[in-house]
Amino acid sequence: MKIPFNKPFIIGAELRNIRQAVREGHLSGDGPYTRRCHRWLEEHLGAKRALLTHSCTAALEMAAILCDLKPGDEVIMPSFTFVSTANAFVLRGAVPVFVDVRDDTFNLDERRVGAAVTPKTKVIVPVHYAGVACEMDALMALARSRGLLVVEDAAQGLLAEYRGRKLGAIGHLGCLSFHETKNVISGEGGALLVNDERFVARAEVIREKGTNRVQFFRGEVDKYSWVDIGSSYLPSELVGAFLWAQLEQAQAINAKRAGQCAAYRKGLAQLAARGDLALPQPAPAGTTGNAHMFYVLLKDRATRARLISHLSKRGIHAVFHYVPLHSSPAGRRYGRAAGPMTVTDSVSERLLRLPLYYELGKPQVARIVAAITVFFEGRPA
Repeated sequence: MKIPFNKPFIIGAELRNIRQAVREGHLSGDGPYTRRCHRWLEEHLGAKRALLTHSCTAALEMAAILCDLKPGDEVIMPSFTFVSTANAFVLRGAVPVFVDVRDDTFNLDERRVGAAVTPKTKVIVPVHYAGVACEMDALMALARSRGLLVVEDAAQGLLAEYRGRKLGAIGHLGCLSFHETKNVISGEGGALLVNDERFVARAEVIREKGTNRVQFFRGEVDKYSWVDIGSSYLPSELVGAFLWAQLEQAQAINAKRAGQCAAYRKGLAQLAARGDLALPQPAPAGTTGNAHMFYVLLKDRATRARLISHLSKRGIHAVFHYVPLHSSPAGRRYGRAAGPMTVTDSVSERLLRLPLYYELGKPQVARIVAAITVFFEGRPA
């Protein structure tokens, strides 16, 4: 039987909730289940306001609007990230300025960000790769000293922590993903976390197509109308109904994934000690990951390609990750690199993600480990 890289799953009351939403007759945005999700995110993460969106891309686009960017403004971010991180700001006319990542976490290297700041810089966008926290204290201190905003791309970081604070709830704004490849899923889906009170009212307007509809429903105005720019960033209530069942089990989901990662680490330890591959480094002191991903680092691109082929022939789907944005056609057109991208280029050529999803069992992990061991030992399968 094939082992996919990812597999969507149902853990509890997802289908029952969807049926209930249909019976109650509210399938458009901001129904009872969506409001429950909002409260859960605010209470468990510490955000002042949480707003579900139809994707993390939508949350990033809302954040970019809230940052009030003008054409030519600069936004500092890693190149080793998904295209949405940059696209959201390019759509506002801003210029992504790519900074290299650290060689331990593959997160934005906080030591290089200061040198990338110019008079045009308006925003810093740390991306918490694999659910491991960026060095947020340093980034927030730099932002305060330079009058900048911080938008956390915490797409992979639900319930992970930095010094006792949840990722996504530290910067001025934070963005989450509930895509089917994430720990907690709703198929497609995301959330904007508003952590600075200044942005709460406008975020509600932008999310509601630029209208003050939310204020109308709260009785704060006697009618609603078009008051600002915006778009339809609300998800269907069916998304909220599915997501609510997953949020109720979020801790259990992360714990299950942590066990899978531990099994990978134990099974591959001998190969790592021998130097055949490298395993993820432990999360930095003061941080707690969420077991979003398990990857290995190979010696070079050619070794990775051979291992991918080897695993594929044995019914195991392992995949590489980002093509760096600074070297992509659109990245060269719309952005620029601030200094060498040595770590980014190296990691992008050598990193291989192994299957990791809720229903992955111990026998499947053992089979993957055995197949990787066979590859390096040169024995016939």
